[in-house]
Amino acid sequence: MTSEVAIVHFDENNAESLKQAIDLIGGIDDLNTAMRSVVVKVGVFSHKAQNHTSVSVVDAIISSFDKALKIFLAESDNYRGKGSERLQIWKELFTDRVMPFNLSDDTDTRETRLADREMKLSHILFKPNVLVDTHILRSGDRGSILKNLFGCLPTSKKAKFHKMEIFCPLLADIYEAIGGIDLAVLDGTYFWHGAGDTPVRMNILLVGRDAVAVETVGAVLAGLKPEKMPVIQEFVRRGLGEGDLGRIEILGTSFESLKKKFASAAKTQKKLRAQRKVPQT
Repeated sequence: MTSEVAIVHFDENNAESLKQAIDLIGGIDDLNTAMRSVVVKVGVFSHKAQNHTSVSVVDAIISSFDKALKIFLAESDNYRGKGSERLQIWKELFTDRVMPFNLSDDTDTRETRLADREMKLSHILFKPNVLVDTHILRSGDRGSILKNLFGCLPTSKKAKFHKMEIFCPLLADIYEAIGGIDLAVLDGTYFWHGAGDTPVRMNILLVGRDAVAVETVGAVLAGLKPEKMPVIQEFVRRGLGEGDLGRIEILGTSFESLKKKFASAAKTQKKLRAQRKVPQT
């Protein structure tokens, strides 16, 4: 597995920027083929919130797979509602080739052992289909790209799996069962620093074939320490990707300049948060 992560800035043309990032990591000719359908696992907790991959970035992903005959935008049910409802965020992208797919409604499933339990997963998640995992750049210590695998579970009652001692092995089990993530696209249109905070516009994309490496680079930008993130370390322990920043080749935009930019954004968020707590006189 190549532990390269491309970081690119974008203004208006997300498709061109994503293409640039994909070219930096060596292209996706083996993935972009008429012989393989593409599943884009989006991550969206609620259709009323904005903390999900933007329509324009998902559109850019679709454009990158111009040879694929079928592209599924996939999500599952949760306690807030049906996955099919949340997928309507991207309804302007739906065509005969690009279709929404509710993983919870699929009756063609495979029995899989996950976190020492027998569970069922949708057939579209498995190879030879291509799995693209996309989510937002945020500071949550459970991550983003890897955490998005949680939405592969068809059950709407996912809370029982939230305990860290179950959660981390569960995500890694899903990854291994379906044959891994083929392309990870971390949407840094905004930096989501904390619950209740106003996101800061960043306009960057992080892209790689090693999803653990993409998660690791995003975590460092978000001010987190990958070596202290149980999810990343579970994947590293199993040899599923690179979690050591020093062993990841970062291509494109200067990583050091971005770290400073993100640190500044975090300080701004902290000041705004403090101001909101000051009682008005």
